[in-house]
Amino acid sequence: MIEFRFEVGDLATTSFAYSPLQETVFSLRCLHDPARYPHHRPWLRRMRPRLEGLDHELLTALTTPWLWVPDFLTPRPDRARPAFADELDRVRRTPRDVLEADFRAAYRTGDALPPVVARGLAEPEAFLARVADALAAYWHTCLVTDWWPRVQSILEADLAHYGRVLAEQGAGAMFEDLDRRLSWTDGRLTLSTQDFMQQAPWGDTSIAGRGLVLLPTMFARGAQPLIDPDRPPTLVYPARGRATLSEEPPPVTDDALARLLGRPRARLLLLLAEPASTTELAHRLNVTPGAVSQHLAVLYDAGLLSRTRSGRVVRYARTRLGDDLCR
Repeated sequence: MIEFRFEVGDLATTSFAYSPLQETVFSLRCLHDPARYPHHRPWLRRMRPRLEGLDHELLTALTTPWLWVPDFLTPRPDRARPAFADELDRVRRTPRDVLEADFRAAYRTGDALPPVVARGLAEPEAFLARVADALAAYWHTCLVTDWWPRVQSILEADLAHYGRVLAEQGAGAMFEDLDRRLSWTDGRLTLSTQDFMQQAPWGDTSIAGRGLVLLPTMFARGAQPLIDPDRPPTLVYPARGRATLSEEPPPVTDDALARLLGRPRARLLLLLAEPASTTELAHRLNVTPGAVSQHLAVLYDAGLLSRTRSGRVVRYARTRLGDDLCR
């Protein structure tokens, strides 16, 4: 097991974030073991033909057979919602000694590195540029348009949920709700590693004023830390609602709700069991954002929806009245 030791005040600097770069890198796990990620199969089917024009050999090598990735590819976010381009700039500035050390730690010292990595490390500056360019091309070709809007909405809903749990039930309940592997006792957060594919080479991490960042992800089956325990402490955990990624919109039926509201509005109300933005709903329904916005305005004015703003994004969710109507 792994223990995170909290000192006085460390809980005050524990925070949540999500990372588009982390999700980009972790999504490469699907190439190694698609059966572990059934909710991503529709996206994977659409995405595979696009990989042909990308640096497929290198992208595959960024994830080990046991699904670890070098730590430099997932830098700890410096804010709750970093931009992909800003995170990728941090990757481009990785020192050459860190580049090699992180690859060897991920593949375990003594094990053979993939040929594309072994060749690349002989010219680290050029290799680092190739890694960053490959990730940028993969992001823009396979993720940013028809995948990231939905994923971002799920991650936002996750952060909102755990913010409520922390406020209403406290840190202990919040940690234990993140994942069954986690338990909180007397200032120690314990992570069970019993079902890890590969056991981590450490067992004890002190927060010691450095803050702990909690990162939801679509690509973990349980909580996991960084490989290097000397890095600023970060804990990745499975995002709530990730199974909804493969959901189809609810069917349009001639039931009482559809007769009352009309089919488009009934479908929207059923979809909004979890918060979502106008753009995400438009993607899921394959209609224009303008059409969705008009129906959302009517449902909101009727008291069936609430809305909250996060930066430029407005997310809608059902009110209690909306829930009652759906039932």
